Amino acid sequence: MISGMSDAVAPPPGPPSPPGPPLSPGPPSPPGADPFARAEASAATLKELTAVPRFDIAVVLGSGWMAAADAIGAPELEIPLAALGGFPRPTVEGHAPAVRYIVKDGLRVLLFLGRVHMYEGHDPHTVVHGVRTAIAAGCQTVVLTNAAGGIRAGYAVGEPVLISDHINLTGRSPLSGPLPAGYPSRFTDLTEVYSRRLRALARQQDPTLSEGVYAALPGPHYETPAEIAMLRTAGADLVGMSTALEAIAARHLKAEVLAISLVTNPAAGLSDEPLSHAEVLAAARASAARIGELLAVLLPRL
Repeated sequence: MISGMSDAVAPPPGPPSPPGPPLSPGPPSPPGADPFARAEASAATLKELTAVPRFDIAVVLGSGWMAAADAIGAPELEIPLAALGGFPRPTVEGHAPAVRYIVKDGLRVLLFLGRVHMYEGHDPHTVVHGVRTAIAAGCQTVVLTNAAGGIRAGYAVGEPVLISDHINLTGRSPLSGPLPAGYPSRFTDLTEVYSRRLRALARQQDPTLSEGVYAALPGPHYETPAEIAMLRTAGADLVGMSTALEAIAARHLKAEVLAISLVTNPAAGLSDEPLSHAEVLAAARASAARIGELLAVLLPRL
């Protein structure tokens, strides 16, 4: 996969969760079960455990972004994803199997401390389960983050970039398969996957933010220099292994999407250094707190 991929290790444990309702394992999700029903069930468990009837915004953190979580704000509650049902445990360093409930200026925020990827052996429905759960719990806005390799000349390591569009090269879609009655058509319009309105708000907060097109590859291997040359010709500015499927699932359910890549390394062939996941994590951890501070100010305006 990519040069700056989006997902990594289980981060160091955060601060102890405040006292909350007792947690019990969520209902098991049998293979082949309706993925939309699974999300509804996970959302119902989430609302029961938090005693919150509806949430407003969901944030999904990429590889090594734990410092951003701490900068966004103190949690009211942190819940293991295993308690919600339908969430496999992340196997990539930099991703924690938990979701935080945070209140920011009266907005109820769900902060997912990591994600899973197709290269871990999951199908697209499992990859987007967190996003669907958040929307089923009431979220109308979804903020996706990732660690990415920089293709465009001029991107600096540690630079946040707003995603303006994507090229989905995973060969998969979270909208394939049977669609239950009552949901929007699977033929989702992706003309504006990433909200112009939300990007404008982000740039009002930080005028230095640039924008770029994100190429999503399946991974887990990084790209070859020839593949990066192809992606540049195709119009890609960033490359990673996540985000696109989640954005598609969110737009299908009519949520607005803002996505931010953190450039963690030059893409393959653009520097003399070999690519490594350790490099991705180190770069993400070095810059995540600053981007978390940006999100802390930005979230109440979305």
